[in-house]
Amino acid sequence: MAAYFASLNPVALWNAAPGGLAQGLIWGIMALGVYFTFRILNFADMTCDGSFALGGSVAVMLILGGANPWLALLAAFACGIIAGFATGILHTVLGIPDILAGILVQISLYSINLNIMGKANQAIPVGQGTMPFTSNIRYLGQTIALTLVCDVVIIGILYWFLGTEIGSAIRATGINEHMSRAQGIPTGKMKVLTISISNGLIAMCGAIIAEYQGFADVKMGQGSIVIGLAAVIIGEVLSEAICGKRLTFMLRLAFTIIGAVVYYFVYVFVLWLKFPADDMKLLTAIVVAIFLAVPHFQSAKSSSFRALARRNAKAAKSKEGKNA
Repeated sequence: MAAYFASLNPVALWNAAPGGLAQGLIWGIMALGVYFTFRILNFADMTCDGSFALGGSVAVMLILGGANPWLALLAAFACGIIAGFATGILHTVLGIPDILAGILVQISLYSINLNIMGKANQAIPVGQGTMPFTSNIRYLGQTIALTLVCDVVIIGILYWFLGTEIGSAIRATGINEHMSRAQGIPTGKMKVLTISISNGLIAMCGAIIAEYQGFADVKMGQGSIVIGLAAVIIGEVLSEAICGKRLTFMLRLAFTIIGAVVYYFVYVFVLWLKFPADDMKLLTAIVVAIFLAVPHFQSAKSSSFRALARRNAKAAKSKEGKNA
């Protein structure tokens, strides 16, 4: 045991922190996409594993063809919108349940991504050009700064959009679909639009990750939904614990990014502890389960008989003080 702790180098953890921050900020874009469907629309979308890899595949192939890396990100966003549109049509027009519609498109995207790349993975040659997002330690500060700017811009656009008439209709659809339809809101169109935007963000995140790591793989999106949900849940728990009643919608979006950063810092810390990399998916599931359980236990604690007795005793003391 002493030999194990002696082998842990704090300097190595410090050196790995910037990479964890960069990846957390990048994955925060995907977390915003997941938040858009999971919380705003109350839609269980499983498309993201496929659309994430789709964005990476499209971006890498365009860069290999000589396209500008920024234009490759926009193309990935557009392709993600198309993937989300397909899921929305399957659900709203054909009546396929949300989870099954997402799974069908996800499975289809596996073959589509293979056709786009021509094989299971494609790498960007070192001399292909300077990527705006890179894991190169010399330019890691640039990557963090650019990603942070992208996160702020996306949060601002989403906050503005959800305040418009269409955004209000989307939020109403997520809160009560039947009442929204009774009020004349085309709920089917709102679902398709929301799922499309969500998968556009997820695909763009996949494209940024592909540029960051220098390659795209047909399986790079495997388990990405779990990471996105982990970021959303961690962000919600932290935001409610820190902000409480002062929590605004803008802060909710910001804490979604923070949740992704916290998740990746945990990831880096666990790797520093020399846990097997093969167990990281298991760790992710455990982290999500813990943070999902926190609100439940908080609610159970506040509604227990003991909590009720404390509130009644406090109210009685306050009443006695006023009477005195």
